[in-house]
Order: sequence, then C-alpha cells, then structure tokens
Amino acid sequence: VLLLIAEDGWLAARAGAAGLHLPERARGRLRYWRQRRPRWLITVAAHGLPALRAAAEGGADAALLAPVFPTASHPGAPALGPLRFARLAQTSPLPVYALGGVTARTGRRLSGTAAAGIAAITALAGD
Repeated sequence: VLLLIAEDGWLAARAGAAGLHLPERARGRLRYWRQRRPRWLITVAAHGLPALRAAAEGGADAALLAPVFPTASHPGAPALGPLRFARLAQTSPLPVYALGGVTARTGRRLSGTAAAGIAAITALAGD
C-alpha cells in the first residue's frame, strides 16, 4: 500500500508519503514537486482530455479521471459515463484511473477499457 497525500506536498514530505495527488486546478504545482521529489508517485485529477494532456506534459505519473458515474461526493456533477471514459482513457497520454461513482457494480461496466485501475472515496468509506 502506498500513501499519497492530497494537495499538500509539504505534509507528504513530512509524512514520508510515497507521493502526492493534485486537484486539476493545482496542476501548476506539478512541475515544482516533480523537480523536488523525482521519485514520488504524482497523480492529478482530470475531467477531460485537455487536463490529461496537461498532466502528462507536467510530468504526472497517472491521472484520476472523474466523475465516471454520478457520485454522492459531488452531487450534480455531470458524469462522463463509461463510453466517454473509455474513449478518454484510450487516447490519454498517461495511465488513467476511474473515479466517481465507482462501485463493485459500476466498476464492471469499465471492463475492457484502457483504465489502469479504479479509485474510490465513498465506496471505500463504509457505513
């Protein structure tokens, strides 16, 4: 199990984390952290192909593409759906993990796509 800290690179460094996850709006900090911590695993949130390309150009190792399905953590956010997700994952210049509304049931709908894997928030939280 690898620990990635979301958004706070200084906390990740102090905690001895394996890396950093940056929100799409903060990908400008990607090059900064890539230069300072070249061995870190750095992921970036993405919501479309331009963000996937920018993340790859900035040196990200992978992207979490979201939301794939409707999700309680971001109510009302338009979902990509499995077909659009599959297209984006196929054309992405870096590995893509599916995030947003991913459960055991919805995750099966991503079988056969170019997804590197899945990520979850609510589905892992339990009751």
